[in-house]
Amino acid sequence: MTAGTALFAVSCRPKATEARTLQKQQQLNQFLAEVERRALRIAEIGVRDRDEALDLVQDAMIKLARNYAGRGSEEWTPLFYRILQNGVRDWHRRQAVRNRVMVWFGKAKQDDNDYDVIAAAPDPAGRTPDEEIQNSEAMQGLEVAVHELPARQREAFMLRMFEGLDVAGTAIAMGCSEGSVKTHYSRAVHALREKLGEHWHE
Repeated sequence: MTAGTALFAVSCRPKATEARTLQKQQQLNQFLAEVERRALRIAEIGVRDRDEALDLVQDAMIKLARNYAGRGSEEWTPLFYRILQNGVRDWHRRQAVRNRVMVWFGKAKQDDNDYDVIAAAPDPAGRTPDEEIQNSEAMQGLEVAVHELPARQREAFMLRMFEGLDVAGTAIAMGCSEGSVKTHYSRAVHALREKLGEHWHE
């Protein structure tokens, strides 16, 4: 091989790589177009809300393209549906968190250490539109109030309530003692209930 031929071969490599990349993108786009309708139906059955299902499908497509576009096309189908099912499960987990927060605030007279907010959380299905609106407004008010808490109180509350960590796990995450977690959490609870009490019903 002459120097000129070698130079030509090197210069052609990026173009060949670009061509393969373009071909892969076209294959992925075709796969996503073919799977979209079926995936939407599956997600819609899973969450019983078309708009939420659309978001979940789009998110799954983005994650597949971002993380697995380089995999063989034969792997795309199981990977995509695994991502989608994880998204559906996460959606249900977030709904459960919202429900337990709503219930938790409505039980101000219960002992925080004894009351099982997860067990008492209602099924999100079957609520009236008015109840959905009230819950949405209450959650917005809660988010604002939590944001206004002192940093350590906010951290303790978020980890305990929204992430579901126990006292020991929260202490590890915050890098403090379990006693400090209890103090910060208790102060956050009282501050939030005092501020938002008018929005909650016993």
